[in-house]
Amino acid sequence: MSSSPPFIPQSDPPLPPWETLPTMYDLPSDNPEEPGLPDDFHFLQPLLLYLTFQPTIWNPELVYSAADLNLYYDLQHPLWYKRPDWFGVVGVSKLYKGEDLRLSYVTWQEPANPFVVVELLSPGTEAEDLGMKKNAADKPPSKWEVYERILRIPYYIVFSRYTDELQAFQLVGSHYEPMNLIEGRLPMPELGLSLGLWQGSFQDIPKLWLRWFTLAGELIPLPTEEVATAKQEAAQARQKAEQLTERLRQLGVNPDELD
Repeated sequence: MSSSPPFIPQSDPPLPPWETLPTMYDLPSDNPEEPGLPDDFHFLQPLLLYLTFQPTIWNPELVYSAADLNLYYDLQHPLWYKRPDWFGVVGVSKLYKGEDLRLSYVTWQEPANPFVVVELLSPGTEAEDLGMKKNAADKPPSKWEVYERILRIPYYIVFSRYTDELQAFQLVGSHYEPMNLIEGRLPMPELGLSLGLWQGSFQDIPKLWLRWFTLAGELIPLPTEEVATAKQEAAQARQKAEQLTERLRQLGVNPDELD
């Protein structure tokens, strides 16, 4: 008489890790000791600013901008630095001393300080970015203090992707004063540019972006947009030529016989 095999209960298959482990929203995006580490937005938004920062009244060879690059600012404390999300400079060459790509921006070795700085708010950096945090006397000063008091950067822009709030400050005398939007943009006549919010698609991601415009409010085009515009204009020109050719044929004129 054969015995039946022992009953083994079937356990449920394990849940996949994307259902059990922490999500992107659960995990910290920065280190408390080094707040503001980059995420996707902190990569794409500065890239858009970089690609469209084309001051119309400056020689392009004397325009420089950078994202997430160490900015050294204090001769007495040469190791102290800030790391702006994006900054633009005019009056300096794209290469350090015209020869090499920069490893950092060392203000005492450059002919000009940054002209405009953009910080992208994140929960870990908001207090420092907006000047609400004062560091101890023996510690490096806050970003606000560096930009306003030490480097005296003419324009300081702060943008939050969480609230779509744009805050801007202009150096007036020895301190920053809030700027008002004019027709939805922040004019910077010294650059021949204005900065404003643009609802559109960048890198196939539709959202509200911070972007450079002309003073008149026209978009500074991206290289891909310039190519697309050129193709569209060429297609329109071909269409008009074909329409003209067809019209001539209807009038009994052979276009091939025209000089």
